[in-house]
Formats: sequence, structure tokens, C-alpha cells
Amino acid sequence: MTSPLSPEKLVYGFSLAGDPRLSPDGTRVLYTLSKVDPEKKKTQSALWLCAIDGSDARQLTQSGEQNSGGRWSPDGMQIAFVSDRVKKSGIFVLPAGGPGDARELTHHGQAIHDLAWSPDGRQIAYSTTFDPENPDESEPDEDAAPRVRITRRIDYKQDGRGYLNDTRTQVFAVDVASGERRQVTTTAVDHYFPQWSPDGTSIAVQIPNRNGMCSQLGIVSVETGETKLVGPEQGVVGAWSWSPAGDRIIFAGDTEQTHQLDFFIYTVASGDVKRLTDDLPSLPVGGQAGMSAPSQPVWLDEHQVLFHAMRAGASTLGVIDAESGNVETQHSWQAQLGGLSMDDAHRYVVQGYSSLEAHGEISVFDTQSGSATVITNYSEPVLSDSPMAGWERFDVERNGLTIEAWMLKPPGFDPAKRYPAILEIHGGPNGHYGYVFNQLHQCLATNGFVVVYSNPRGSSSYGRDFTMRVTEDWGGEDFKDLMAVMDKALEQPYIDPERTGVSGYSYGGYMTSWTIGQTDRFKAAVCGAPCFDLESMYGTSDISHTFGDQQWGGEPYQSKEWYEAHSPSTFAHRAVTPTLIIHGEADERCPIGQGEQMFIALQKAGCEVEFARYPGGYHGFRNSGYPAHREDALARALGWFKDHLGEPV
Repeated sequence: MTSPLSPEKLVYGFSLAGDPRLSPDGTRVLYTLSKVDPEKKKTQSALWLCAIDGSDARQLTQSGEQNSGGRWSPDGMQIAFVSDRVKKSGIFVLPAGGPGDARELTHHGQAIHDLAWSPDGRQIAYSTTFDPENPDESEPDEDAAPRVRITRRIDYKQDGRGYLNDTRTQVFAVDVASGERRQVTTTAVDHYFPQWSPDGTSIAVQIPNRNGMCSQLGIVSVETGETKLVGPEQGVVGAWSWSPAGDRIIFAGDTEQTHQLDFFIYTVASGDVKRLTDDLPSLPVGGQAGMSAPSQPVWLDEHQVLFHAMRAGASTLGVIDAESGNVETQHSWQAQLGGLSMDDAHRYVVQGYSSLEAHGEISVFDTQSGSATVITNYSEPVLSDSPMAGWERFDVERNGLTIEAWMLKPPGFDPAKRYPAILEIHGGPNGHYGYVFNQLHQCLATNGFVVVYSNPRGSSSYGRDFTMRVTEDWGGEDFKDLMAVMDKALEQPYIDPERTGVSGYSYGGYMTSWTIGQTDRFKAAVCGAPCFDLESMYGTSDISHTFGDQQWGGEPYQSKEWYEAHSPSTFAHRAVTPTLIIHGEADERCPIGQGEQMFIALQKAGCEVEFARYPGGYHGFRNSGYPAHREDALARALGWFKDHLGEPV
């Protein structure tokens, strides 16, 4: 007898394999295996090692609660990793073949990320935050009054990090033999994902500005720290890689923020930048600092470069010619993969793997045979007792555009029954859904609901034109796309049109709060971290002073009528849909004030409303915040829809 994927199972049940790295000789895979301890309510992680086919899996690290970020030395003889076994975060090195204990190189009082071995194996570059007002990383005096905060920069705070002022992520380098370290970068801007040049004299980094809405490539001298910026200040750099000779760098980016990346070539000697592609149909995976690293491209020779991208919610591997810009697809999955690591012979590709059938696994692609294999099976113990929802794809045609959509059905689905259905809306607006495990979707679907989700105009992974169609049209054609998707789903006789719900987070929260002010067709709503009043959000969000200019047509005084016409706050007095609001109190992206404004507006309108606030919760707390809060948010959403929509009949 199977059981649904409960909030408890979703948070505490799965062991998740991620961040896989292939040994230089292509025989072994190093990865991080993490799991939330149900008693301590904390995530624990360890480094594991297995053969290229997944056999002979064994745990490498035993000490500390969190061990991650494992990286092979260039000769494959050593493994560097980050562990909390000493202070907050330290870098350790252990022999790859054993035996031998891990040796500490250095440690910090805050998290360490992005380990990168120098080509000669003598140094390791990494990133960590540096506060110029506290260079020694001293602990604050608990009895002293909190320090007064004075700022003169617009990017003084950031979601997930809080108040920053001049504290920024810097690159350090530590000597593997002696443990001596030095700070390589010093300018008070962030420096992420260091990547050494082949001759070891320079490091290429991503340098975000405008709180990550824009970014440039930085070429840093290892000796002096002098940095040359590549690309315009208001452009974007997402992923990059040095050529084997070190004379060029290929990077995925754009000259402005269009939420679509193309490929460019930077010539080191001349400083020239050449565009290779214009509006790729796929989206190269650039990652997100602090959450996921870019899928860095790999040069197969001096001309051909392998890259990982998303197309229509699915992962692809492609090869681009660094001279002509010609692109050929090598493989595609009905899944979403992460990272990209190859052996020195460029035969195998290893990546993290998640789909609508598996979760938190590792895949291997053989470029010689063209075969793709999932080599781990960590999700099977949970899914054997609590299988994922069944799924199907469908399309909606509107105004010459194809809107792709998915429908999840409960395990043991019976077409003779009538099921309540929930329309779930992604964030962004330039995010996308697709062939990937989603905790909320699976929680709702395996507990008796049909879940409908889609990629309306504005979604990424469909090219620049499709992605940009939401600009200055929030609540317009995007809303009509979503309603058309729900109308199409309701053509199925097993969905009860009188028992439908709507849910979304961030921009999905915007669309949820917008929807209940436009229609009463939905009988329940769960609204997460909404963009509710766009004018107040412009000045309080960590990114809206840039994001609003791009998406909403300028500053509020320049487009006051547009802001009013497209803010859910303007229409909330008409809402009658029972609504649960979910919001993290430390959210700087869509600040808690947005949820507060919505709560008061619905209260004054006489609408049934409940407000769940999560202390310390930042914008992404549902995925990587306190496990207890993640479980609670899932349970509350499920309970709200059960109470207001009922069970299948």
C-alpha cells in the first residue's frame, strides 16, 4: 500500500546527490550527499565517491556535519573540500586514493564557496565574504549596542544576505603545501566562481552589479589583483571558460538584461569581444550565486565548446563552434540537470539530475556512444513507498504563440472520479517550469489534487522574443495565457470546475494576487511572497530599483498610471477568494511589507485570509531555509487547499 508524499517525507525523507565531479582519468565520480536530520532539523552532508557506472559507492568524509564542494586536484591525486569541522567553514585536502586523514589548509568565520585548483596544483582559489570594517572576522560583543548603519550605495542589502554595506564576496588563494593564504581581490564588489587561466597568472570571475541584475566578467591578475572588466556594466555574464591556449574566453551573456544568454568570444591580447550567436533557442545555464554554480562550458579542442542549456523546460547538451558560432545539439533529456564536469579525455559528462520520475540523482553522458545513464538511485527508497505523480503534456495556442503546459495526476488516478485542480504559477517572471521534481507540485498532486502548471509568455528557455513579451505587460497577456491553460485543463471530465485553486510564489505570488482581484473562478488561493504594490516594492526590494526599470517601464513617477493599473493592490478590494499568504520575514526580494499590505487589503475587503510569517525566512526559504519552516509551508498550503477544495469524489 503506497502513501502520498507528505510534507514530512519531502523535507526529511530524501537523500540528495549533487555537485558531481569527474576524476581527471574518467573512472570515478565525486559528489555531495545531503539529507535533513529529522531530529536535529538540520541538513547534514558528506562527500561520496563511486565508479563511473555508479558502483562501489563509499563515503569519504566522516567528521563534521556539513562537507561539500569537493574538487579533484589536476593530477587526480588529491581532493579539496569545504567542511564545518573547524569553526564555521574550512578548506581541507585528503588523498584521493587513501589512506590518510584530511588536512586543514585554512578556515574562516563564514561560509567558503567555489574551490578552484590552480593548473599546477599548488594553490586553491576560493570565495568568501570580507567585511572591511571587520577584517579579522572578530565576533561581535554581545553586550554592545548594535552598530549604527550608514550607507551611500544603492545595493546596500541583498536577499539571503541581509544588510551588506561594503561587505562583499572576495577571492582568496591558499597555498596547498603551507596553508598560507592571501586575498586576491579587494574592490568592494562581489567576485564569484573563480576560474584559473591555463598559465596560472589570471583568474576569471563573475562580478555582479545592481544586486545581481547585471554582471560583468572580471580578469584578475593573481599577482597584483588588478582587474579588467569585460562586457558593458548593464550587461550580463552567466557562464565562461578559458580556451586551452588561454588566449580566448568564451562566455554566455548579453549586452543588456534580456533574460536570454548568447555566446561571445573575448580575445585576451586585444580585448576584443565578438558575438557568436544572436537569440539562441535554448538558455545556457548560468547558475545563481550562493545557490547554484554555472554549468561552465568545456573546450573540447581549440574550436569546439560543449555547453549545458535549457530548452522548453528540459536540459540539453550542445556544441558551439568558437569561430563560426554554429551550434549542434548533442543530447536532450526530459529532465533538468545541473553543473557540468568532464574527464581530461572529454569522453564523459557528469551532472546532477532531477525529473518527474527521479529526484537528487547523478547522470553520466557518454559522448562516444551517445548514451545517458542515471548512475545513482537515492530517491528509490522514498519513491517506492510514495510514488511521484503521473504526468502529461499539453499545449495552448494564443495569438500565434504556443504555451506549453503540464498536468500532474495523483498516483492511482481514476478517470471516473472528479478531482479538485490547482493552477500553480512560476516566479520570475522569467523563470520556467518543466521536467523537474517540485516539492509543492508533488505534495499537492500525490495528496489528491490535479496540478496544472505552464510556461506562459515571459518564461525563459524559449528564446529572447518569448521571454521579453511580458515586459511592461504584467497582468496582461501573461494572465490570459494562464487562464487559457486552465480552461484547456478543465476540458477533461475528471476535473471538477467548481473546485479549482490558484497558487504561486514571487511573480507567481503577483499573478495569484492579481488573479483573485480579476476573477472569482477559483475557490481557494495560496499566495507566496507577492509583488502586491509595485510602487512600494520599487523602493523596498533589493532589486526593484533596477528590475522595475526593466520590467515596469521606469520609476514610479515616470509611469505612475502603469504602476497603478498593473498592481494587484488596485483591485484587491474586489477579492472574495479564501487566501493563505506565505511570506518570509527576512525577504528582501519581495519584502514582507508586500504580504502585509495584501493581508490588510483582503481583511478590509471581508475576504477570508490567513497570513503565515516565517521569522528569518528569506525569499528562497521554502527550498533552502529552516527545514521546520519548509515543512510547515508545505503543510499549510496542502491543508488550505484540502479545507477549501476537498478530496476527489
